[in-house]
Amino acid sequence: MSLYPLFIIAEMSGNHNQSLDRAFAIVDAAAEADVDAIKLQTYTADTITMKGVHTITDKNSLWYGKELHDLYKEAYTPWDWHKAIFERAKAKGIICFSSPFDESAVDFLETLNCPIYKIASFENTHHPLLKKVAKTGKPVIMSTGVANLEDILASVAVLKKSGATDITLLKCTSTYPATSENSNLLTIPLLQQIFPDCKIGLSDHTMGIGVSIASIALGGCVIEKHFTLRRADGGVDATFSMEPQEMKQLVYESKQAYLALGSPQLTIQKAEEKSVLYKRSIYVSKDIKAGEMFTEDNLKIIRPANGLEPKYWDFIIGKKSSVDLKKGQPLNFDTLL
Repeated sequence: MSLYPLFIIAEMSGNHNQSLDRAFAIVDAAAEADVDAIKLQTYTADTITMKGVHTITDKNSLWYGKELHDLYKEAYTPWDWHKAIFERAKAKGIICFSSPFDESAVDFLETLNCPIYKIASFENTHHPLLKKVAKTGKPVIMSTGVANLEDILASVAVLKKSGATDITLLKCTSTYPATSENSNLLTIPLLQQIFPDCKIGLSDHTMGIGVSIASIALGGCVIEKHFTLRRADGGVDATFSMEPQEMKQLVYESKQAYLALGSPQLTIQKAEEKSVLYKRSIYVSKDIKAGEMFTEDNLKIIRPANGLEPKYWDFIIGKKSSVDLKKGQPLNFDTLL
């Protein structure tokens, strides 16, 4: 399957807060917001790390002081929930897919006929995983955070060599939350130049919708945003996640922005044809006798556009009228001597 011209993804991540009912409610709210897809993350604490290997020491991190294994144990989506969440999304008319974080997750997701695979930024140099995903033949979306161009070139080459033919790259700044200043959206058209056969989009960790909308103006066709019911409910990703009304606004404004791009247009559009009448033209501002000279005193440039265009003003001034003219008449070439 190919992605739509504009594809908006609500990322559930760990915002279910270990409640399947809340996960269902997130799916329902995403569908109500008119997104195209809800995305899960498929891992366990043991498939992504090992206990005791790392504690987060960055005091600016949302997860400062958390032992990595404990964080992922809190954030993961139980694998036995996946089937029910996939089915809930289908019933609500949206796509459900996932980010696998190791090869066993791909095997599991294949049993659910996962329609798309997403490679997270922190896995975008995990070549064994890329090969496994590519071999499914499904579309692949890959975030490009915490990677340089050499990394991205190598990873795309691995995907293609292993069978991936439908690849989307997402500009991503892997800070949580990200800021507008470090979003660097001009990377989007550059990525499109470097990877002309890939679709390009944005995985957006900023607050609000402005950065996402701007990405569309620069050629992005996919937007991924973390999504929750209420930030006040807490959760591992809640701080930088969108609420339902915000997501609904994002979807609407994104579609408007995408439609507004249109195509290059340097002529009067069909939709503007009726408006041409309300441009200015040259009119008689005082009664004029046949043979009388046109001057700035007896002509005026006004709306509507039933007379000669203003560009003829200098040509007309000093010429003589061939007929009697009344105040309020539009001036035309057949009135010139």
